Order: sequence, then C-alpha cells, then structure tokens
Amino acid sequence: QVQLVESGGGLVQAGGSLRLSCAASGPTFSSYAMGWFRQAPGKEREFVAGISWSGGSTYVLDSVKARFTISRDNSKNTVYLQMNSLKPEDTALYYCAARRERAPVVRTGVYEYGYWGQGTQVTVSS
Repeated sequence: QVQLVESGGGLVQAGGSLRLSCAASGPTFSSYAMGWFRQAPGKEREFVAGISWSGGSTYVLDSVKARFTISRDNSKNTVYLQMNSLKPEDTALYYCAARRERAPVVRTGVYEYGYWGQGTQVTVSS
C-alpha cells in the first residue's frame, strides 16, 4: 500500500506560480502511476495531469497543458505539479492519486486510482 501527502498549495495572485509536491511512502513508488486531480466547491473532482510509473508517459488536461507540467522523481518517491500563469478558475483543492500499474499509459478517471492524499488547497486571487 502507498500513502500520499501533498504540499505546496497556498494563496497566490493571478499570473503567479506554485509547485505542488506529493510524497509517497513505501519502497514501491516506481510501481505506481500517479495523477493530480482537483475539486472546486460545488463541482466534481476532475483530472488535471497524470504520469506513468517511469515518467515516460504524461498527459495534461487540455485546458491547462500550456501552463501545467507533471513530473516525478522515483528516487525521492515524489510527484510534482508545476503550475504557472495561474488563474482564479484554477482555485480548488488539489489531490494526488496513485494506481498500481507498470504500463506506458495515463489513466484519467477518478475511479481508476485507488490511493488518494488529503489534498492541498490552491487559491488564486484576481
């Protein structure tokens, strides 16, 4: 099993940047595909970005792909979400998720990930 802890959220002005981190416990982090999701008040949780176990495959939501980048460092058991040019509509609780899978694919469905962190709040002021 893997446990996930997100960090790096906060309050930022529009146009600013944040880097979210998700630290995973356990010795088998490289066996997991990872994803970032977000949920704004009153809205469903949505996929933002995902990365395969090796980092060789990534996929970012079209609406943010020019501004967000996902990466991972398996030696540090950590996955990152770099967010640039933030907009007020990016305000949400951001979750890290893990799926035990060693394949060159990225899953985008909430129910395809079995492990979740508690989330980190990102608030972008206008």
